[in-house]
Amino acid sequence: MVSAMPRDIRNIRNIGIVAHIDAGKTTLTERMLFYAHFIHRVGSVDEGTTVTDYDPEEQERGITIQAACVTFDWRGVHINLIDTPGHVDFTAEVERSLRVLDGAVVVFSAREGVEAQSETVWRQADKYHVPRIAFINKMDREGADYFGTLEEIEKRLECRPIPVNLPIGSGPAHFNNPFRGVIDLISMKALRFVEEGNHAEVIAEEIPEELKEEAQIWRHNMLDQLSLYSDKLTELLLAEEPIPEDLIRSVIRQATIGNLIVPVLCGSALHGIGVQPVLDAVVDYLPDPTEIPPVEGTDPENPNKKLTRKADPKEPFCGLVFKVQADRYGDLDYVRVYSGRLTANSRVLNPGKNKKENVPQLWRIQADRREQIEAVEAGDIVGIMGMRHSVTGDTLCDPKHPILLEPIVFPQTVIDMAIEPETTAERKKLIDALELMKRQDPTFRYKEHEETGQIIISGMGELHLEVAVHRLVREHNLKVRVQKPRVSYRETVEKAVEVTGVCHRTVGGQPLFAELSIRMEPFDKSPKPVVVTVENAEGLPAPFLKAALEVLEQQGEGGGLLGFPLMHVRVAITGAKVHETESNELAFRLAAADAFDKALREAGIVLLEPIMRLEVTVPEEYVGDVISDLQQRRAEIVRTTVRGKNTVIEAHAPLAELFGYSNAMRGLSQGRASCSIEPYTYGPAPAEVLESFL
Repeated sequence: MVSAMPRDIRNIRNIGIVAHIDAGKTTLTERMLFYAHFIHRVGSVDEGTTVTDYDPEEQERGITIQAACVTFDWRGVHINLIDTPGHVDFTAEVERSLRVLDGAVVVFSAREGVEAQSETVWRQADKYHVPRIAFINKMDREGADYFGTLEEIEKRLECRPIPVNLPIGSGPAHFNNPFRGVIDLISMKALRFVEEGNHAEVIAEEIPEELKEEAQIWRHNMLDQLSLYSDKLTELLLAEEPIPEDLIRSVIRQATIGNLIVPVLCGSALHGIGVQPVLDAVVDYLPDPTEIPPVEGTDPENPNKKLTRKADPKEPFCGLVFKVQADRYGDLDYVRVYSGRLTANSRVLNPGKNKKENVPQLWRIQADRREQIEAVEAGDIVGIMGMRHSVTGDTLCDPKHPILLEPIVFPQTVIDMAIEPETTAERKKLIDALELMKRQDPTFRYKEHEETGQIIISGMGELHLEVAVHRLVREHNLKVRVQKPRVSYRETVEKAVEVTGVCHRTVGGQPLFAELSIRMEPFDKSPKPVVVTVENAEGLPAPFLKAALEVLEQQGEGGGLLGFPLMHVRVAITGAKVHETESNELAFRLAAADAFDKALREAGIVLLEPIMRLEVTVPEEYVGDVISDLQQRRAEIVRTTVRGKNTVIEAHAPLAELFGYSNAMRGLSQGRASCSIEPYTYGPAPAEVLESFL
């Protein structure tokens, strides 16, 4: 066991690297690890030799599927770095990573600009108020446009980007003015990046004469914008006095942490240009755990009582499980420690499940390697081996000082597929494997059909389910047959109704009496699919009310009249009648089930289908064909924008019409169009689809 001293909290940065697929996140991570001397040679995504893409499926496809965690040091600061997937089917990995990170590096491709998934991860970061810096990558590619991307970041992402360095040249080596370095606008030096074997060096030189004027203009712009956040800087600017570099950095830091600005850097991760400045920016501009607001939660005994925990080792322990890696040696839970201190062989409380957990072992995680440690303190990320009940989104805390943090809410699945083992003997093995995958991935679900016994798996897209099936074959040695993917429909109610559920019967010789009135109505203001509330429970004893609420919640999870999961529904208890001797918990359970059933039948069915958001990038000459094809697929065109020689079409279309769309789109554009598809919302399905189920 490594008896690692807990780290100084001010020297910790918990950061993620997020972006659209293929913007170069994993390549950037790999370079960072190389310059920090964590690895001795740079791996390649195409060859499947990177540190963070260690899963065979990732190496084969050349994409990131699971968020991987690596810890390394830069300038005496410990960086916990999470490399996240860019493909929209694995959006849950990004969501849960951003929830526990203090800062992010958002990577953009200088050629493609702000793409659909870049916008999605940006909104996710907005939701969790994560400070971020932007890195415009691939400056060495043909068509790279730094200033165009900068403008797109400002317009599409509605933020204030402030360039802290500028590119010297643009495009590949055979161009007249290729990309070959960056100008640092703070130190006003040109930076050259030299690499020989394991040795890398950044050489600061005078700015080339022909670029001096442009650099001065951009520096002036930068200082002008920063003066909004610092009186001292404004005074120095007005007095035309020199401005110390440390002051500029400290103003950028405060404004970045306050989510007021986004510092922008540029480079080429593949060729190792501009990566060290990104590491410096992580240390200089992104917050340590003490600089973010205290984490908020509620008292498990009294949900209306708000509690907070500061990032301080002296506070009571509290942490959040943000990922579970199910493994043959037992589950490894990734935990963000928000406050207090946790030691190996201690006990913690899981307040959401009201269960105590043993913490036998603590591990520091390095992608696929790990080292055991004795203790961990506030602000760090740790792996706990051997917990039995906790899953993603669960809070862990000191049993003497309980606190329940807000769980991580994941999107609804949009696609289903029937799967069966080749032999009945393997059925139990298949269920066990699916259970293990469900623990690992909160957006992967499975259920057994009550009547047919068929097993249905559900996920976020075709690639998501394809990867899941491959894992069953590769990791669990299962032979399975799968059917074609199909749309995952949902049901909601058409109108608000008020009903009374009754229980007037005799069970085991004992007469039972209960009456429960409820209102059921359409309601789309909550992330929970079905919301159960109490408006009036006068005269209803607490145990009876609890029994009724339990049944209403179970019924809500059980599905609608067509058997699809319910969503956008609110059920409120509006009244009850109790008999002195004949009412008990069972009576109110039966009355609640009767009320729910009556309300569903009277409220009318609305079948909902998943609507996807598409972003298609297509050369100008094929725009007409692509748009008319989309319209035939019941798509609503939201907007079209011109980006260089291409047109970007944004549309909303039902998933039912989009199976195999990628191939159709390539056929229409002779292979020159590309698209990204992500879940957007649920909308009413056409009448003929509903009729096919009735």
